[in-house]
Parts: sequence; structure tokens; C-alpha cells
Amino acid sequence: MLRLVKMALPFVLFLFLLLMPTAWIPLEGITVVEQRVIALFVLAALCWILEPIPIYATSLLIIVLELLMISNKGLWLFTSGKETDGFGPLLAYSDIMATFASPVIMLFLGGFFLAIAATKYQLDINLARVLLRPFGANPRIVMLGLMLITAVFSMFMSNTATTAMMLSILAPVLAVFPDKDPAKTGFVLAIPVAANLGGIGTPIGTPPNAVALKYLTGEHAISFGQWMGFAVPFMLCLLLLAWFLLGRFFPSRLNRIELNIEGRFLQGLKPWVVYLTFIVTIVLWLLGDLHGMNSYVVALIPVAVFVTTGIITREDLHRISLDVLWLVSGGIALGLALEETGLAERLITHIPFHEYSTLAVLVGACLLALLMANFMSNTATANLLLPLVAALAAGMPELVEWGGAHTLILAVTLSVSLGMSLPISTPPNALAHATGLVESRQMALIGVIMGVVGTLLAMVWIYEVASLGWI
Repeated sequence: MLRLVKMALPFVLFLFLLLMPTAWIPLEGITVVEQRVIALFVLAALCWILEPIPIYATSLLIIVLELLMISNKGLWLFTSGKETDGFGPLLAYSDIMATFASPVIMLFLGGFFLAIAATKYQLDINLARVLLRPFGANPRIVMLGLMLITAVFSMFMSNTATTAMMLSILAPVLAVFPDKDPAKTGFVLAIPVAANLGGIGTPIGTPPNAVALKYLTGEHAISFGQWMGFAVPFMLCLLLLAWFLLGRFFPSRLNRIELNIEGRFLQGLKPWVVYLTFIVTIVLWLLGDLHGMNSYVVALIPVAVFVTTGIITREDLHRISLDVLWLVSGGIALGLALEETGLAERLITHIPFHEYSTLAVLVGACLLALLMANFMSNTATANLLLPLVAALAAGMPELVEWGGAHTLILAVTLSVSLGMSLPISTPPNALAHATGLVESRQMALIGVIMGVVGTLLAMVWIYEVASLGWI
């Protein structure tokens, strides 16, 4: 019965909002097209929260419904009467379709190609083996090393793929601990926490970052290097906090452990092409101000290199996470509809934000983002909140005292990535919970502290870096 309600509720409410008279909506002057966007927004929100269908399927559904219902080449049933007053402007169908090939999507595609090539030629495991060597045999220091390596990989690879890889590397480490040593739980928890935090470090680290880039344009545009400049120090601070908490709550009974991770760097033309392309791409991302190419253009270089050299084959292309690309596309399309129809601006102007202080709005938006991200996909949360937050930021000149409108967008984006209190909060959390070594309450203990402290720190940090002119 509950499953039936979850399946039916989003679509019933969608049809109700779609067919109800516009006079019932408490927004003065709302148009027919804006009413349809409200219905689409509610459908997307409920489907992303309740998941009656996969979340990537929701994104595809939203794009198709936008094409049918609010585009200039939509179904005649929905476009008839477009010349009448109160109908509202229709979106160009090409703009909606372009969300599948948005520069943000290309950025993620480049990241996927790098990750697939690194895994295929064992670059990831070999780097982990080499990088762990300096951390010695002290369990606390080894945990720190694992967290740092996981975070670095998550900056350029899928958080989920990084967690799966690092948990497999972790197996020989866990084997040296006694059965009931609390450190086992601490080490397993360290991987998803570090993966979730590491994704904050780069624009391609996690989908919410990519969604945020859509709204950071013009004078507020942020390059790959600028993003890392403010995000990496923030991420490292939280990583150290997480390491301290894990060591405090899950102390080891051993004073020394020995690690044996087998592997060697592959030799040959193709492995060296992978190594060099990986290095060159990252350097080009970091030095965007010198060579003039933005991060989106640079992201396509490894795509071209790996395909033309045969490093990425037709079979490898099947491993690309199209569901993530479609999910981000759906969020971009929903944001496009909210912006281009004027609905986002109308919603913001009807909310009495002037009655609240800038600090109250900032704290409220960030805590809402954190709460939502704990119970639904971080990407879905970003897709829902950031279009509204961007419109809100544009209408709040008071944000100048906080460094500019982009500070609110960035603070909310960082807060979304800190939603990691439950096994369902992120795929890395789910993978760690599936090992059977981590209970939900243990995950919540670390996740709640990291979420609340991290969100408060995010607001302070964004304010500071904006004041210094770093962003």
C-alpha cells in the first residue's frame, strides 16, 4: 500500500496542479506556463524524494515534459492560446535539448574518461600504494593517509567509484585488527566521509558543484583553479576534523599495523599516455588564466586523446555513468524553466525576505540544504534548491556585505555536499554500511557533527574568501 502511494502521489499532485485554475495559486499575475512549471517542479521534487522511479529517470521525464508542455515546438494542445494574455512565454525547444550537451555535462564527461582510464591502467591502485607508504604503521596516521588519498581521488573521480576502490584496498588493513576492535568501524567510516568531503574540492568532484557552476556566470564566474583555491583548504579542515572525531570515537587497540598493497605501475605506450594526459589535464585546469581555455574546453582533451589512441574502447564507453549525466541535465533543464519563464523571480519577490536579516536568510538556506541532502540525493537537492537560491541571491543587494550574490550559492552548494548522516544520504555511505561493520547510529554520530559544524564553517569560510577577493 505504501509503495502504491509513493508511486501515485507525485503524478496525482502533478495533474492536480496542472489542471487547477490559476486563480487558486496565491501568486498575483501568474501565467499558464508558470503554472505548468510549478507542476513540473513538484513532480520532480516528489519523485526525487520518494523515488517511485529512478532519480535519473525523473530527470529525463522532466526534460521530455518541458519539451511537450512549455517549449515553442511542444504538443499543440499545450501551445494553443499562446498569443492570449496571461499565457506566458514559451521556451525554445533547442535550449531545453541543449541541457544534454551543456558545458557542465562536458566537464563531467571529461572526468569520467579520466576515471575510467585511471582504473583500467591501475593508476588509482598504484597511486594509493605509493602514497600510503610514507604514513608508516601507526593506525591513526594510516587512517589519515587513507582519508587524504580517498579525498584526492574523489576530487577527480566519482565519489562512489572512489569509495568502492578504497574499500577494496582497505580489506588487508582491516584484517590486521582484532574482531571487536572499534578501529575497524572507524577505518570503514573514514572512506565514505573522505570521499564525500573530497568531492567538494573541484568542480567535477560531485554533481552539486556542477549544478552550481550553471549559476556562477558573468562577473561571478569561477575557474577550476579558483574553485580549488577556496574549496581545497575548506575540505582539508573538515577532513582533519573528521579524522579527529573518528580517532576519538573509534580508537584502535593496536599501536602498529603492517600494510601490504600489491601492484606496480604498468609500462608501455598506452599507460604512459594515460599518465601524461592525467597530469596535463589537471595542470591545464589549474592554469586556466594563463592559457585562456576554460575548464569545460580542457575537459574534452582527455576525451579526444583516449578515444583516438584506443585507450577508451567501445566496451569502456558502456561504463560511463550516463545516469549521473542525465540527472544533472534534468536539474539544469528545471532551472532553465524556472528562470526563463520568470517563475523563480516571481516566487522570490513574493517571499518577504526583506523582513529577515541577510545572516538569517543565509543560515536558513544552508540548513535547509543540509537537511534535504541527508534524506535525498545530493544532486537532486542541488537541482531543486540552487535555481531558487540563485534567484534569491540576485534579488538581495544586501549580500554585497557578504562578498556578493555568489556567496549564497556557494555556501548552499557546500552545505548540500555535507549531507551524509544516513546510509541513504550518499552512495559512499551506502557502500560502507553494506560492509556490515558500520551501524546507522555510528554513521549518524559522525555525519551530524560534520554536517552542522561544516555548514557553519562553510558560511564563515565563504565570507572570508569573498572578502579577500579570492572568488
